[in-house]
Amino acid sequence: MTVGINHAPPYRVVTDEGVTGLYVDIFNEIADRIDWKVHYVEAPFRRILRMMEDGDIDVMLGPLKTNEREEMMAFVAPVFPPERKLFFYYRDQHRVTEYDDLYGMKIGVLSGASYFEKFDTDDELTKEPIARYENLMRMLEMGRVDVVVAPELVGRYTVDQLGINASESPYQVPGEHSYIAISRNLHVLSWQDRISATFEQIRKDGTYDKLVSGYRKHASK
Repeated sequence: MTVGINHAPPYRVVTDEGVTGLYVDIFNEIADRIDWKVHYVEAPFRRILRMMEDGDIDVMLGPLKTNEREEMMAFVAPVFPPERKLFFYYRDQHRVTEYDDLYGMKIGVLSGASYFEKFDTDDELTKEPIARYENLMRMLEMGRVDVVVAPELVGRYTVDQLGINASESPYQVPGEHSYIAISRNLHVLSWQDRISATFEQIRKDGTYDKLVSGYRKHASK
């Protein structure tokens, strides 16, 4: 199975030593039990979406389900835990207390990402799409964007790793489960029931909770 991932610590971590992260660990546990050989391909998030559409990869880890995406991939199981969407700011005047505060701000977003429907479809917002969260946080520090929206663990991890003195706005949005998504290639689609059943196994035997809690504890330090 060829799996496309973007570098988004701590969910998906791509280094010279290999590929790790919460989503990777969960998927590897499933793949090991199915006896798959897995090959990871790293690319920016938007390109991974395009590779799924073109059939160049078999699996994608962590996309949110949208009607548009369902046309090009099958969402097999809501495997990955929901993460709140946080709005990070660097200067006090850009603190977000309610949704309407976002109007008139430059908002840093991950290129190709989906956050929540109201935000994703709001054409009156000024969004600055960039390929990596690391670059978005640097832009925040330099004043090139006013706020950055990011999933909780990714945002906090990135701010901590870069040593940026960014703050979290009181306005936050509850997260949704994200999925293992597979190509609509008939060969790959034939595995969807097996993937779902294997996920249920690791959930029932405690493996899933152990993996997730380990990352939660690390992020809260």
